[in-house]
Amino acid sequence: MPISTQKVRDISIVIVDYERATIIVAEEFRSNVQSEIASGTKKIIFDLSKCNFIDSTFLSALIVSFKRIAETNGELRIFGLKPAVQAMFQLTRLTKIFSIFNDEQEALNSLR
Repeated sequence: MPISTQKVRDISIVIVDYERATIIVAEEFRSNVQSEIASGTKKIIFDLSKCNFIDSTFLSALIVSFKRIAETNGELRIFGLKPAVQAMFQLTRLTKIFSIFNDEQEALNSLR
């Protein structure tokens, strides 16, 4: 499944298994995250380690997810940004909004 979720205790890790996260992926991603939030999940980590490219529609889906989890007083982390994706986050100043980590363990530790 290109977008899947793993549970580590009370933390959901949403894995985006696409090299290119574009408009085609954004709706599936948004739906997956919304389901996690609706089920009561308050801690979510996005694994973007397989993404070499993300477009503005997918960035929008990330921002909407951030707002939704914040509305529930939840927490959101991201890890695994490849250089081109990291550049996109820096260019759009999303590095000031999101808590971004190098790997899954760092992201998990930040939520404990």
